[in-house]
Formats: sequence, structure tokens, C-alpha cells
Amino acid sequence: MVALTIAGSDSGGGAGLQADLKTFAALGVFGTCAVTAVTAQNTTSVAASVPMEPGMVKLQVETVLSDLSVAATKTGMLATSGIVRAVSELAEAGRLPRLVVDPVLVSTTGSRLLDEDAVPLYLERLLPCADVVTPNLREARLLAGMSITDREEMVEAARKIATFGPKTVVIKGGHLGGAESPDVVLTGGADGELAVMEAKRIETANDHGTGCTLSAATAAFLAKGEPVEDALRGAKSFVTQAISGSALWSLGKGHGPLDHFGWDAPDRAVGNPPSGEVAT
Repeated sequence: MVALTIAGSDSGGGAGLQADLKTFAALGVFGTCAVTAVTAQNTTSVAASVPMEPGMVKLQVETVLSDLSVAATKTGMLATSGIVRAVSELAEAGRLPRLVVDPVLVSTTGSRLLDEDAVPLYLERLLPCADVVTPNLREARLLAGMSITDREEMVEAARKIATFGPKTVVIKGGHLGGAESPDVVLTGGADGELAVMEAKRIETANDHGTGCTLSAATAAFLAKGEPVEDALRGAKSFVTQAISGSALWSLGKGHGPLDHFGWDAPDRAVGNPPSGEVAT
């Protein structure tokens, strides 16, 4: 199985295409990539970001697709309106199979990672092509144009985002606070089927790359032929395991990375939920 990530590079190795490729490998999927931007970042900040030319991003994707049988695709940081437009053209042409869109707008450390004028393009052109879209609370607020402070508002935001056409909307509740970390899942349009994926919150500062990892894991399971519901459950379990494994790590001075390979969870099978930690 082959998966493709279209995303920015994280020099600190915790997020972006580095996290995506680690996730693909951990889940037994061969990873390919198209680099959208090169960032100078670490666990505390993004010092600089240089976007690629849209034509080069498109050529990377087309070159991979011309030779490798890509079974699922995910997008991460797209940086500019030109890149969003180029990726949307590929998606609209049906060239990006089982597309998972992670609308990376702002980094964990608060740095903006997408030009403001690109947000309408996300809504009008890319989201209608998405099998799954996975915004966190900050991103969902921007996409839905509303405040989100509780689960009810997460559901309302999911319904608003669903009007733009993605088949499944996942609003991640990791920044909601409280003892639980709920993700709201809406499938089948604004009036579709609603579910909540629950997990106990793990107290740790090591959460850099959680969103990238969730979307990459979803794409990996989709590449294996899993239905969307099972892919999302597997991805939630994988992220919970990866956060748990790195919870006590001390790498960097800020938001540290995840344990993608289960180095500190050797008794757990990759992709399977730790007992009692994940429920739907």
C-alpha cells in the first residue's frame, strides 16, 4: 500500500511531512511526499517558512502518481493560495484518491502557516473533494466562522463545515480542556450521522504533531482499504498511544514530539487502542 502526503517540512521533526512519513511507516504503509514549504522550526517556535512554487508542488505529485499506485492522500500545510489552488485542481480531476484534508492554518506554537486569502479556496475548492477533513478547534473556528467552547458548538461547527461538501468532518477536541479529549465526527453532510470519539486526556506538553499524525494515520488506514469509520477509530487509537508513549519524554524546551514507533509502549500493538483509553 502507498500513501501520499502533500505537506510542509518541519526541521524539528515533530510535525509536518516528517510526522506523516513516520506514521505511514509505523502503520505498514509506504510513504511518498510532495513538499509544499520548508520551515525552520523546533519545539518552541517557527522561525521562518519558505513556500515552494505551486508548479513544483504539482509536479512532485504528478511524478509520484505517474509511477506509484497511491491508495490514499493527505494534505497538511499548503502555505499559499497558489498551492491550495494547484492541489485543488488535482483533487477536482480525481487524481488524489481517498483524500484526507488537514487544514493546517496555525502551528501548535501559534505561528500562522497559511495565507489568509487561501481560506476561501479551502472552503470552495478543496473541501468539496475531501473524503475526510480534520480541523482542530482553532481551524474549525476559522472555517465555520464561529466561536467553539463546548461540544454543542463543535457539532454546530461540523454541520457548517459539512455544507461545503466534505464527506466526513472530524473536529478535534484536544484543546477543549477537561478530563476527556473528544473528537466530533459528522458523516454524510450537514444533516448526516453524528458520532463522538472519546479518549482520556493525557497530561503532557508533548503534543507537537498530533493533528498531522491523526490525519496521516487516517490516510494510512484508508490506503489499507479500511472504511472511513474504522480508519478514524484506528487513527484515534494510534495517536492516543503515541501521546501516551512520549508523555514523559524531554526533547526540546517546548511542545515535544510523539512516540510514533511505540518505543515506550512495547507491549502495545501499533494501531490498536490501549485498553480503556479509547471509546466511541
